[in-house]
Amino acid sequence: MHPSLVTLLFVTSIVAATLTRLWLDGRQARHVARHRGAVPAAFADVVTLPAHQRAADYTLDKLRFGAVSHLVGMAMLLGWTLLGGLDALNTSLRDALQPRVGGLGYQLGLLGAFSVISALVDWPLAAYSTFRIEQRHGFNRMSWGLWLGDQLKQSLVGLLIGAPIAALILWLMGEAGPAWWLWAWGAWVAFSLLLMVVFPIFIAPLFNKFEPLTDTHLAERVQALMARCGFQAKGFFVMDGSRRSAHANAYFTGLGAAKRVVFFDTLLKRLSHGEVEAVLAHELGHFKHKHVLKRLLMMFAMSLGGFALLGWLTHQAGFFLGLGVRPNLDAPNDALALLLMLMALPPVMFFVAPVMAALSRKDEYEADAYACAQASAADLANALIKLYKDNSSTLTPDPLYVRFHCSHPPATERLAAMR
Repeated sequence: MHPSLVTLLFVTSIVAATLTRLWLDGRQARHVARHRGAVPAAFADVVTLPAHQRAADYTLDKLRFGAVSHLVGMAMLLGWTLLGGLDALNTSLRDALQPRVGGLGYQLGLLGAFSVISALVDWPLAAYSTFRIEQRHGFNRMSWGLWLGDQLKQSLVGLLIGAPIAALILWLMGEAGPAWWLWAWGAWVAFSLLLMVVFPIFIAPLFNKFEPLTDTHLAERVQALMARCGFQAKGFFVMDGSRRSAHANAYFTGLGAAKRVVFFDTLLKRLSHGEVEAVLAHELGHFKHKHVLKRLLMMFAMSLGGFALLGWLTHQAGFFLGLGVRPNLDAPNDALALLLMLMALPPVMFFVAPVMAALSRKDEYEADAYACAQASAADLANALIKLYKDNSSTLTPDPLYVRFHCSHPPATERLAAMR
């Protein structure tokens, strides 16, 4: 693999992904702005013009911020790679750490330093999104103290969870022979499944309070629905989502016996019991049609391909040199290869997004159909309209933007399918 070819492919993918994204964002912005002055006919009786315009303004603000964030990310990507940032970081840490802590310690130090620097760049963008975009549109409920506490807890949890699996994968890369990538993939799969069990019980409570559902009438309706659908869960919980945001949601989490149903407190305040039941029936539809299992298997299959590709690239000097990094001569290159792979893949995977989005929209239609069969279609439609209004989701997205980016169908298409 010649370095110049790697560089050409890398730069081409970055430029193509950036230009395509900005073009799609521009289409979305123009389409939303053009339809800002009138509520779509299908929603004229249930959505006011001020609410429709608030949703348009929120969408436009997020698009502008998203474009800036993407350009910052692309600049950082080029800085880490072709402009020599990762090479300089690697050289300094290798000389300082390897004589003292050995090859594995140095590589973990490299991964840790890269993560810290990346987080320091991401934090100002995340803060602006929360305290300017979300605040301006009435969604943010967090104080600076709570936000900073969340960032620190996320970093600590990431360290406690990420360091062991990173150490295991790096050790396998160095010690498990030519088929290390298969062993590493197996470790990654086992770790992912374990995390799905552990997350709702031990990690999520670090950030939010989860209390049992105390509304007995709603609990009875929910239990009856789940019995009809042949579904079991560990319990029904209400999360204090209003502590951080005015957005409303409900979700399933966990795996096997650890599955649980979680309602945002904001959702329960805005929807009737019948509407909550319909939203839950939609989520059950995903399980009934095995959407969750299919996505999990797809993720594992893609990660297997990723590990196999990484296993080949670790032996290609042109891969390192083409991305602006000189391979180590007297130290392991496994952490370098892992970081370069993680940075080089997103621009390429951007063009896989339309396929994944199309599959997701198909799943949403199937879950809606299941919900309409198990609960009230009218309640589901009313719940969706309320959620669109309360979350300021635009009712007039650009069709091509939807096909490329959106995991859920547009409101008009979704409600038409229900009818």
